[in-house]
Amino acid sequence: MQRIYGLAFETKEELEKYLKMIEEAAKRDHKVIGQKLDLFVFSDLVGTGLPLWTPKGTMLRILLDDYVWQLRKKIGYERVEIPHITKKELYQTSGHWDKFKDDIFRITTREGHEFAMKPMSCPHHTQIYARKLWSYRELPQRYSNSTTCYRDEQTGELSGLSRVRAFTQDDAHVFCRFGQVKQELGAIWDKIVVPFYKSFGFELKLRLSLHDPAHPEKYLGEKDKWLEAEEVLRQLAKERKVEFFEGVGEAAFYGPKLDFMATDSLGREWQVATIQLDMNQPERFDLTCVDEKGQKERIVMVHAAIMGSIDRFLSILIEHTAGAFPLWLSPVQVSILPISKKQNAYAKKVMKELLVASGELRVELDDRDESVGKKIREASMQKVPYQLILGEKEQKAKKVAVRTREGKDLGQMGLKKFLEKISLEIEKKK
Repeated sequence: MQRIYGLAFETKEELEKYLKMIEEAAKRDHKVIGQKLDLFVFSDLVGTGLPLWTPKGTMLRILLDDYVWQLRKKIGYERVEIPHITKKELYQTSGHWDKFKDDIFRITTREGHEFAMKPMSCPHHTQIYARKLWSYRELPQRYSNSTTCYRDEQTGELSGLSRVRAFTQDDAHVFCRFGQVKQELGAIWDKIVVPFYKSFGFELKLRLSLHDPAHPEKYLGEKDKWLEAEEVLRQLAKERKVEFFEGVGEAAFYGPKLDFMATDSLGREWQVATIQLDMNQPERFDLTCVDEKGQKERIVMVHAAIMGSIDRFLSILIEHTAGAFPLWLSPVQVSILPISKKQNAYAKKVMKELLVASGELRVELDDRDESVGKKIREASMQKVPYQLILGEKEQKAKKVAVRTREGKDLGQMGLKKFLEKISLEIEKKK
């Protein structure tokens, strides 16, 4: 049996627009750009779907993860850490085992115990909360954790960084009372999701992901709880007066979601950040707090992934920017390019002054015995945001000639002025 796919368009203009987008998308393929920029690699000896990150690629991951953490830290999150394996009973209790057992890597110990490599972090976080009995005064408890998860994807489903077997989730969970849900959801939306995606120029749309009433067997918990949770999300979206559409059947098996859809520079739509309201795992793990009357009160759980999978987000970002990352995120921010050997000593002095003055500026010196034209071409191909060209005139004037990766000549300027310019750009995350 042969499967055939087809596309149809109402007008020739729409067809031409689509073909142009496909052509541009091929140029921006993250698998190609990722290799050209030396960000990640796949090894046959390690295995398909298991990306290895180079120093430059690792820098990207660290910067992105730290950005999300700084946004979370401002609103009261705390970091936690969890192991990569667990007894299968954890996932049996959460409900994940019955739902995803075919996608879970399994380990059998010498003693015959069956463990699983974690496909997600939420059940682990429930056990951190469950370590003690909390007073209502101590809630919400907010846990943040970027950690590698593992899923036994089929070989034919793997695709670059978009779908892998080992991926890092920037996951967080809030354990709170039902009356605190709206405030917690709103804080994640307004103070984390919006500023993060605004930094990259993504336009966001909202999908309210609901359960499918026609197939209740796909979901945990009672119908009334589902309807109550979905209404909370619906009201939150209405209060913010944002356009949203409802996706029936798009909910997680344990709760409804606010899914943020990002439109990239080619007009393609991607599901990125997600905020999920879970009233079922607290029930299954018997998570409570002590209320004002000294009675145990069932709590609820909020899941919040901003990038989701850092790997998948980077595949989207690489194609969105064609590898030309904003200055604050670029693995190399400034290339120093002396025109000849005569300027090498001055170039080293400039590099030292930049590093001393800026502290964390990522600077690269190309003092090879090559033509300056070749150096400029290579720095531009590596998408380095700024190139400092140093010739005899710059050395005498104790200045630098500034050029952008797009080829724009910004002229001569002193190091202090250049630092002020890029420091402001970095601070504004542009």
